[in-house]
Amino acid sequence: MDMSSSAPAIETAGLTKRFGDLTAVDRIDLSIREGEVFALLGPNGAGKTTFISMLCTLVRPSAGTARVAGRDIVSEGLAVRRNIGIVFQEPSVDDLLTGRENLQLHSMLYGVPRREIPGRIDRMLATVGLGERADDRVRAYSGGMRRRLEIARGLIHEPRILFLDEPTLGLDPASRQAVWGYIRDLRRRAGTTIILTTHYMEEADSLSERVAIIDRGRIVELGTPDELKRKVGGDLVRLRCGVGPEAFSGLDYVKEAVREDGGLRLTVADAPRHLKALLDRCPEVEEVQVRRVTLEDVFLKFTGRQMRDEEGGADSIFQRIAVSHNRR
Repeated sequence: MDMSSSAPAIETAGLTKRFGDLTAVDRIDLSIREGEVFALLGPNGAGKTTFISMLCTLVRPSAGTARVAGRDIVSEGLAVRRNIGIVFQEPSVDDLLTGRENLQLHSMLYGVPRREIPGRIDRMLATVGLGERADDRVRAYSGGMRRRLEIARGLIHEPRILFLDEPTLGLDPASRQAVWGYIRDLRRRAGTTIILTTHYMEEADSLSERVAIIDRGRIVELGTPDELKRKVGGDLVRLRCGVGPEAFSGLDYVKEAVREDGGLRLTVADAPRHLKALLDRCPEVEEVQVRRVTLEDVFLKFTGRQMRDEEGGADSIFQRIAVSHNRR
């Protein structure tokens, strides 16, 4: 689906959020195309969830502007909410209700015409593979089933834009792959714009057309996964041997050589081809590793730190809202 000539699904200009002296989101300018799968990468506290929360009208910006589905997030908040779906990081379905009842309740809250609700519920349950468990209480669902029900709930009112906040957090590998397959199918069939926040680098690499790396409230890099990986400059070689980085100076295929974790990390163009020459410069080799670049390496290069897969943290507004919603 070519969406290049369409108006942006999301457009921000100087979008900023401050909490007292802390600037959580710092003047972000961003345009996301209709029908795009767009990933936001960043550790907890980097600002990604606060940024998404502003786009969803859950948090009011301190400065700047944003339009979502053509609507201003401040002056047209209700219209924005009618055009978006949200899948929270923390579970927010009611486990005392059945899957069908959860979707019924959400349909009514979002003003889906009554005559359309039964058909939409049946279609969504079938789409996420829960048709046979529709009338079971959610407390009997597995983690993967609950996540699929969350996605169905976020889509029942047919939003143009879907926000997925850590959609596979805590799922086993099989359930994670099932959710990935559903996200790909959703984009292909419906052309839904999907905004994905994740700590899982392979998730962003596998699903997204473009990736933004957020650190300390700002977008530090933006591009396709392949574009970002090319910026690292080559394959990665990790060595434990009796020399320092200076042993590899002057080699045009060695783009970078630095000390790391008691050894050396080299960024090498076409490492398999040059590996023997590299090892010839090491008098005693204790360990050698060679691998292709990943988004984890991109993140490390541009932020100076590794991604952390932690729960909680300062930037967890979706979690707090989901919990408070369940208690009401």
